[in-house]
Amino acid sequence: MSKVVELFGKSTKKKAVNWQKVVAEQHCIYANKRCYKVRKSDPGTSIGTCTVLYGKQPEPVIICPTRLIERGQIFTDCFHLLTTHEPGNELHIVPEVSIPGGSVDYFLVSVKNDKIKDFVGIELQTLDTTGTVWPERQRLLKELGVSRSDDAESSDKPYGMNWKMTAKTILVQMHHKVQTFEHVHKKLVLVIQDKLLAYMSREFQFDHLRNPAAIGDSIHLHAYSMSRASTGDFRLAMAARLSTDADGIGTCLGLQAEARIELAQIIEALQSKISASTRFVPV
Repeated sequence: MSKVVELFGKSTKKKAVNWQKVVAEQHCIYANKRCYKVRKSDPGTSIGTCTVLYGKQPEPVIICPTRLIERGQIFTDCFHLLTTHEPGNELHIVPEVSIPGGSVDYFLVSVKNDKIKDFVGIELQTLDTTGTVWPERQRLLKELGVSRSDDAESSDKPYGMNWKMTAKTILVQMHHKVQTFEHVHKKLVLVIQDKLLAYMSREFQFDHLRNPAAIGDSIHLHAYSMSRASTGDFRLAMAARLSTDADGIGTCLGLQAEARIELAQIIEALQSKISASTRFVPV
């Protein structure tokens, strides 16, 4: 049995799906466009693997950040951090905004009369794999009776989860970025799977993080589990909310860093990107 749990956003347990069509279209149901994860050797082919099984745990591991935007729930769960948002303001989801110290995956923005009134930064992180999931994907397609571009299903090369590098890299990045947000009195949210949070809590110093989260803190960690819906599909569910500040992230890592930016610079970057296409529409 293949270890690929979801392919192009669809449960691989559903045999009634027209898998030949799904694989041919290469459409991500979460981003509503072609899956951006492509093969390096064949950029015309999207891989489409959202979640996989790993080890003895029955719940799948999310390996694609886009999987986290299912139903827009992660954005809804950040509304309360827009502390100066008012009823009547429009909400916008602005992707990929560059700030000193790096790029932020999304901004949840409160807008009134086309002017930025408040914002929250949202960063997504899922597990990086070691090795390749491609042979597992190809074995799945063989099981589903879908034509394949190669015979990779015969490969015995395994894949793993790069727990240590994934965790350390995102914590270092958040340490740089949160100082920017803290300086302008705004919030930054890291969205992860509960499995990654559990690993971080074991391997780094997390005892000082507030649990449950305190709204006044500058950085929030929202962890989600993959729970079974009534349809049999997996669905994101809030598992934990923690928070701290820039010094708290530094304590996690034993690092010190500096990042400063004026509020006007962030607003200018956001102002140029909000439009009708970024307006948040609840599903």
